Amino acid sequence: MNAERATATKARESWHLLGIMSEFFEASERLAQIRPAVSIFGSARIKSDSPLYEKTEKIARLLSDAGFSVISGGGPGIMEAANKGAYEGASPSVGLNIELPFEQNHNPWQNISLSFRHFFPRKVAFVKYASAYVVLPGGFGTLDELFEALTLVQTTQSRRMPIILVGSEFWAGLLDWIRAQPLAQKLVSVGDPDLLQVIDDPQEIVDAIFDFYQAEGFTQSPGERERLLNL
Repeated sequence: MNAERATATKARESWHLLGIMSEFFEASERLAQIRPAVSIFGSARIKSDSPLYEKTEKIARLLSDAGFSVISGGGPGIMEAANKGAYEGASPSVGLNIELPFEQNHNPWQNISLSFRHFFPRKVAFVKYASAYVVLPGGFGTLDELFEALTLVQTTQSRRMPIILVGSEFWAGLLDWIRAQPLAQKLVSVGDPDLLQVIDDPQEIVDAIFDFYQAEGFTQSPGERERLLNL
């Protein structure tokens, strides 16, 4: 009986791994041509009449018209605003949808729509195809995505790129804490907090991304491409 149970467990785990691999394959096939792109993160709970929704929509529209595909989580709230703004612009609107028991319903503003059952390949897709991150107020999921991106840039597993926080008042406490605790205790390096920028004006966000790449160039080095392959 134990041997049969072990065999069944292995079979389920193998099937699970094949499911993850298939999601990686589909993402690579469908997103290979969307660069340059900007990943926009934020709360699913923001309503369509919120000033944050309107601001996100404007940011995404400006980015889309400037030639950037816009990647969001494909759901409601900030994700919907990002997809809607990009959808009405010149460049593709991409939704990386996740199957959740609550909060996540696919929004209709997606030129490219992928559905994931697993968080892991979805998070890789957010990072792998992005030239910048724009992060609006959100909860634990937004913070998870922010620190995932920040960690990959800090550890040079991803190329350095703009990580822009939108909402000075919302992010002020977190930035103060980073400086007062991890930085003060030398748990992060002196320049690490500078990986984050706080910009509230939509046009200034677009300008900051262009300014960065005017200096750095959009073309990835062979080493950067190799690191992305190893994510």
